[in-house]
Amino acid sequence: MKVLFNPSRKTAPLIPEWRSRLVLGLLLICLLTLVSRAIYLQALNKDFLQQQGQSRYERVIEQSMQRGNIKDRHGEILAVSAPVKSVWIDPKIVREAQATPEQIRQLSGLLEMSAGDIEERVYSNKRFVYLKRKLSPEKADKIAALNIKGLYFKHEFYRYYPSRELAAHILGFTDVDGRGQEGMELAWQDMLTGEDGKRRVIKDRIGRIVEDVEQIQSPKPGQDVVLSIDSKIQYLAYRELAHAVKAQHAKAGSIVALDVQTGEVLAMANYPAFNPNQRASMNNEVIRNRVLVDTFEPGSTLKPFVVAVAMETGRIRPNTLMETAGGKLKIGRAVIHDVRDKGNLTVSQVIQTSSNVGAAKIALLLPPKTFWEMLNRSGFGTETGIGFPGEASGRLRAYDTWRPIEQATMSYGHGISASLMQLARAYTLFATDGELKPVTLLKRDMPAVGQQVISRETAQSVREMLELAVQPEGTGNNARISGYRIAGKTGTAHKRLKDQKGYAKDRYISSFVGFAPASDPRVIIAVMIDEPSSGNYYGGTVAAPVFSRVMEGALRILNVPFDEPLGNLVISPVPAKLEDKG
Repeated sequence: MKVLFNPSRKTAPLIPEWRSRLVLGLLLICLLTLVSRAIYLQALNKDFLQQQGQSRYERVIEQSMQRGNIKDRHGEILAVSAPVKSVWIDPKIVREAQATPEQIRQLSGLLEMSAGDIEERVYSNKRFVYLKRKLSPEKADKIAALNIKGLYFKHEFYRYYPSRELAAHILGFTDVDGRGQEGMELAWQDMLTGEDGKRRVIKDRIGRIVEDVEQIQSPKPGQDVVLSIDSKIQYLAYRELAHAVKAQHAKAGSIVALDVQTGEVLAMANYPAFNPNQRASMNNEVIRNRVLVDTFEPGSTLKPFVVAVAMETGRIRPNTLMETAGGKLKIGRAVIHDVRDKGNLTVSQVIQTSSNVGAAKIALLLPPKTFWEMLNRSGFGTETGIGFPGEASGRLRAYDTWRPIEQATMSYGHGISASLMQLARAYTLFATDGELKPVTLLKRDMPAVGQQVISRETAQSVREMLELAVQPEGTGNNARISGYRIAGKTGTAHKRLKDQKGYAKDRYISSFVGFAPASDPRVIIAVMIDEPSSGNYYGGTVAAPVFSRVMEGALRILNVPFDEPLGNLVISPVPAKLEDKG
């Protein structure tokens, strides 16, 4: 019988011994590798794992700081930043969450965007896409109530200007990110902005902040800027200027009021203007601050300066007789005209009646260098230093290029250009005892020290001539105010052709510069009306009445005492023949 199984017989092992030992060795090597790697990552190089973990739940967020306010000299708010929210999405999360058509429809209505615009942003490859900037908190709350996953809010600030058009050209405006673009917003950008803060936070998987970890950088709020502007005088100046531009069917107009002693700008306005709260309607034409960035030929408002330099050099006195009989002066092939034959005039009467012939003869008594130096020291041809972006320096050509006819016409403001601010500042010479005052748009607490340009005696003599110019026999009669002595000068100049030589025959710049009270000047006001087309174009009939109304209100607001009896004011229409077109 065949034996199938013999228990005493030895059988070979299923796995060779050497193989099991090999497997065991490999397992031990893997274990040691893992332990070594763990020790390396958790003890020797632990920063890597920490960074990887933190990148999944920690975020560094910026803390936007509120921009500083801009105030007038009495603390009234002219520009302020209000808290708002901007809505943004993470397109990837929104796509994965699959917002319902009803949610998209409601979101479209609240954002005033088409569903197509929203869909285009949802399918963006970016992880951060704005849907709408600067939403009111109320609207942001309604959007949040839609519970759309992947939709978030960012806290920002919206710049608001309570005075709207009144001070728009002074203040300027900011862009959507809160950076100054024009005016004082741009000039004082660093001071107004401050510094944003940074803090590290922990967020959950849907983006909510669950814990503040640390403050990385402390925020520094923007500082307030206090302007020299008086809001009441600013309102008055803007209102009267707008009324005059409309009434005269003019292209534009500008006005500026200065404090004589401090050089502070009490008011500065242009028309047409713009509303900085509605930035979609802005354009380069309306946002330009014409007072500072536009220049024009000042016309007869320059005549007091040629008289001043001639008196300083001893060539004339107020009662010196100038031969203007005939009303014409021929220089080479050119002829300078007065509107009518005024006979022979004293120097004072040259200013009073605005004689071009008289002014030209006085200018020709001077060496060109002497005349140029007087104009240059009076601030013409150089910036005022007010610190406003884009300020124009005007044009004062080198004296060694002047021809006799050019020197003569420059005496009544042709062949030279200046901004309205330069012109107003230059008149501080006559409103003070010959000092050219530095001007500022920031509030000053004390009188400013200026540069002595002419003597006290000359300044007082010219001031008396400017008083004569606003008397009934003068060209600025419409500038008078009951209860105050006024000093000032009219100007009427043909506009230069932009692309051609010469002047337009039927387009004018009408201006008036003056100050009050003449006995102790407190305020200087300069007015310019560009291209009046209602039939009147003389400075005495177009610009002087604006000066009168604004000056009267300003003196009352500032509580300046009267220096003339009330009730003795007689204003009669200025005949056209009294004022020359220069």
